[in-house]
Amino acid sequence: MGSTLQMLSDNLAAAAERVGQRVVAIKARRRIPSSGILWRDGIVVTAQHTIQREEDIVITLADGTTSPADLVGRDPGTDLAALRLAKANGGPIDVAPLEALRVGSLVLALGRPGRELTAALGLVSAVGDAWRTWHGGRIDRLIRLDIGIYDGFSGGPLVDADGRVLGVNTSTLLRGVPTAVPAATVDRVLAQLLEHGHVPTGYLGVGMQSVRLPEQLARSLEPSRSIGLMVVSVDPDGPAGRGGVLLGDVITAIDDQAVSEPADMLAQLDAARVGKAARLGLVRAGQLASVTVTVGQRPGGNRR
Repeated sequence: MGSTLQMLSDNLAAAAERVGQRVVAIKARRRIPSSGILWRDGIVVTAQHTIQREEDIVITLADGTTSPADLVGRDPGTDLAALRLAKANGGPIDVAPLEALRVGSLVLALGRPGRELTAALGLVSAVGDAWRTWHGGRIDRLIRLDIGIYDGFSGGPLVDADGRVLGVNTSTLLRGVPTAVPAATVDRVLAQLLEHGHVPTGYLGVGMQSVRLPEQLARSLEPSRSIGLMVVSVDPDGPAGRGGVLLGDVITAIDDQAVSEPADMLAQLDAARVGKAARLGLVRAGQLASVTVTVGQRPGGNRR
């Protein structure tokens, strides 16, 4: 038993040491530095909520040297941000496949909230399917952790006992519950940040709020549903305005996918829909109707 535990201890320490060479400290907020990981040559990935200023960002590498960094882009939906260093080597990281995620697996959360590396040992408490965050970001797998949240937790890597990176840690996507954004999501979002500076999101140009449908109308929908989205504002030059959506319409579905709250619509308006036609089922003046709109790309703000 003693030799088995010692072997496990040695493996975890070796994993921390190896991946720790890629873990950096990021000075981009007023308090202590946050953590990040050198994901590829010159590119650091971190949790976007820890980047509180977009200029005068300084990175401290594992060897103690510092480097200025530029913010490439951020995505609140997945709580990821990318920073570019003037010079940093390392090549691609060793990433664990999604299939390696198992409930009960021992994991390390690494951070560098200063000069020294820190580590917390815990386990994967839940693994689930792809899901949407409350900001509408798509995460390829749910990874919930039973692990301590220490200074610098968010933005640091989650590492398995073999020293492979499982994802990037964050404490905000599930309202304070420690989770990790899987490496597959990081790769996908990073590619969009490097190309666009943001993650493209579909845009209709309407403001909406949930309303209850009259019982008779609710029963006439297929499938039956009692809640829809009332259009409370319309940008006349936006995709919905050009497509014929009117103030007071109640949207019940997009391409036959029911929507009952703004987050449902946001979940449907991902990058894949930009530039494509979408059929909006709606209630207008007490009658069922539909319009077809071409989804635009969201320019910013809170409108869908």
